[in-house]
Amino acid sequence: MFILGLVLLSSFFVGVVVWAVLQHFLTTDIPSTLQHPTKFWFLHCMFLYVLALAEIFEKLGICSMLRFLQLLQGSVRIKKDARLMVTDLYFGTIPVRLFQPKAASSGPWRGILFFPGGSGFVGSLDFHHNLCGFLVPEMDSVLLLVGYRKLPDHHYPSIFQDCLNASIHFLKALTTFRVDPARVVICGDSTGGGYVACITQALVGRSDLPQIRAQVLIYAVTQLISLPLPSYWQNRNVPFLSQKFTMMCVFKYMVIDVHWWDAILNGAFRPPEVWRKYRKWLSPDNIPRRFRKPGYQPLFPGPFNEAAYLENKHLLDVANAPLLRDDETITQLPAAFLVSCEHDILHDDTLLCMKQSEDQGVPVTWHHMEDGFHGSLMFFDKKLFSFHAP
Repeated sequence: MFILGLVLLSSFFVGVVVWAVLQHFLTTDIPSTLQHPTKFWFLHCMFLYVLALAEIFEKLGICSMLRFLQLLQGSVRIKKDARLMVTDLYFGTIPVRLFQPKAASSGPWRGILFFPGGSGFVGSLDFHHNLCGFLVPEMDSVLLLVGYRKLPDHHYPSIFQDCLNASIHFLKALTTFRVDPARVVICGDSTGGGYVACITQALVGRSDLPQIRAQVLIYAVTQLISLPLPSYWQNRNVPFLSQKFTMMCVFKYMVIDVHWWDAILNGAFRPPEVWRKYRKWLSPDNIPRRFRKPGYQPLFPGPFNEAAYLENKHLLDVANAPLLRDDETITQLPAAFLVSCEHDILHDDTLLCMKQSEDQGVPVTWHHMEDGFHGSLMFFDKKLFSFHAP
C-alpha cells in the first residue's frame, strides 16, 4: 500500500508538471527578442506548476491558494552580509525591516524607503531581502523595507495605509537612524512602485515632515482604469504578469466581483465626464508609435455601465490611481526615476506617468530595459536564472 501510495503521489505531481507545460505552450507568448528564451520557458513552467498546485490544494480544502504561495515564500534563501546590520521592527502593527551599514560614517546616511511589489498577493520582507541588502552598500544608505498587510486577510486600502503610516513614522525618526533628512528617496517595484507615487503625492505639503528627495518607480502600476493600452494588448500573454493574472490580483485585492470583468477591462465602468477630464493623461494616444506593434487597435469603451461604476468606483481613488491626482499636487512632486520593461503588460503605465510628470514640470529620468520583463529585477542574484536586461 505504501508503494502504491508513492506511485499515485508521483503520478499526481508528474501530471501537474505535464499540465503546466501544456498550459505554457497553449497560452503563453515568449518574446522573440528575449535573450534567454529557454531559461524563461523553464521558469514560467515552474511558475504555472506552483499556481496549479495552489489551486488544487485550495479546491481540496487542504490550504488556500494564497496561504500556499505565501508559505512557499518562506523558503527563500536570505543572504547574510557582514557589512550590514539588519533589524526586524514593528511600526505599530506594520512589520518593517531596517538595513543599516556597519561601517563608520563621517555624517548621516542617505535614506531609502522601499515598498515591495506583489499585488498584495505575494511578496514579503524575505522575498525582497536580498535586493535591499544589495542596495544598501551600493547606495551608502539606510534602507527601510515595509511589510504591508496582504491578502487574504486584508484588502483595499490596507497597502496604501500601511505604506503611508510607515513612511511618516520613518520620516519622523530619521535622526534616530542617522539619516540625512535632505536625502530620502522612496522606491518600489510593481505594486510597490505604484504606491511610491501615491505616498509621495500624499506627503506633498506636509510641513511637519522632511521633503522627499526623489521617487523611484520600477515597472509600476500607476492606474487601473485605462486598460486598453497597447502594452496591455501586446503583452497580455507574456509572463510573469499576464492579463489574466493581473486582473485576478486586482479583483481579489480591490474586492471586485468577477461579474464586472469585461466592464473593467473595456472601461465601461468609467463615467464619461471622468474620462473627458483625465483622457489627456490616460489615452492610448499618449503612447509613442514605436511602442505600438502592428495589429493594435484602440478599444473604445462600451456604453457607460452605471451599476459597474457604483460598485467599483474605488478604482478611481487616487490611493490606487496616482495619475488621477490634481495638477497642483503633481507640480510639487520631487524628481522621478522611472524604469520600464519592453515585455511587460505595465510598460505603458510608465510612459503615461512620464508624460504627466514632464508636462507638469517634474524632472524625470527614464530607463527602458529592452530585454526586460515584469519581475526581472527579482532574478538579479539567482546566478543561473538571472537575466541581464540593460
